[in-house]
Amino acid sequence: MRRIGVHTSIAGGLHESLEKARELGCNTVQIFSHNPRAWTIKKRSLADYTTFRLLRRKYDISPVFVHSSYLINLASREEDLRRKSVDMVSAEMDIADAIGADYVILHTGSASGDDPAPARRRTIACLSEVSARKSWKAGILLENTAGERGDIASRIEEIGEILGALPGSLVSGVCIDTCHAFSAGYNMTSLRAVDFIEGELEKYIGINRVKLLHVNDSRGESGSGIDRHEHLGMGKIGLGALKNILTHPSLMNIPLILETPKKGEDDDRRNLRTVKKLIA
Repeated sequence: MRRIGVHTSIAGGLHESLEKARELGCNTVQIFSHNPRAWTIKKRSLADYTTFRLLRRKYDISPVFVHSSYLINLASREEDLRRKSVDMVSAEMDIADAIGADYVILHTGSASGDDPAPARRRTIACLSEVSARKSWKAGILLENTAGERGDIASRIEEIGEILGALPGSLVSGVCIDTCHAFSAGYNMTSLRAVDFIEGELEKYIGINRVKLLHVNDSRGESGSGIDRHEHLGMGKIGLGALKNILTHPSLMNIPLILETPKKGEDDDRRNLRTVKKLIA
């Protein structure tokens, strides 16, 4: 059975994200382990972590993905921001291990006005520093970006460059976001176009290292560089193109997480129904 889930809230406690996932009929989930827009992390008790681990096994929710803080920027020219980001990545990994999560999703960072090449080298150096600190059971997944100004990893070969330069096993692979890929110029409207994407993934990363697909439609046009998620079938990608990539033979067993807008209580259910129809 394919693993399909959504990003659920931890309001009320970490375990509440699992309760919500079960209520929605999900068998995988993505969460924030803390406030993603703050540098401080609320301390939690051992009981909080234990409850999460027990419920995760009870409900057969797997894999568990933790999305890292929005404040992290390993590519920044500012040394202080890079130091804080390295510390935050380490903290994210500690929490992931504490709750038994499988992966931490990480945005590679922004060049912040600098050339992308040295910015990628800064990201590589920072991840190497994290890797040298200790070992974790959870792994990091690098997420592709939408091609906004400053992005250093909107192209598959750019992510491959970072992966290829990293030591050890800290970074397990990648998470590919359909909205980001489309906004960065990757066409999904034909099977041939998706074959091209699959070929790029195999060439620069390896299909076996694609561990997650973020399933989102896009408010922006292809190649626009606009990172704005939309409900499935209501954006510029469309259901046909989404089906092309979700059912491609090389990608059809990869877990799916929806990050579609949440304006009403039924939004997640509607989008889940849509994606299940697409892959049926």
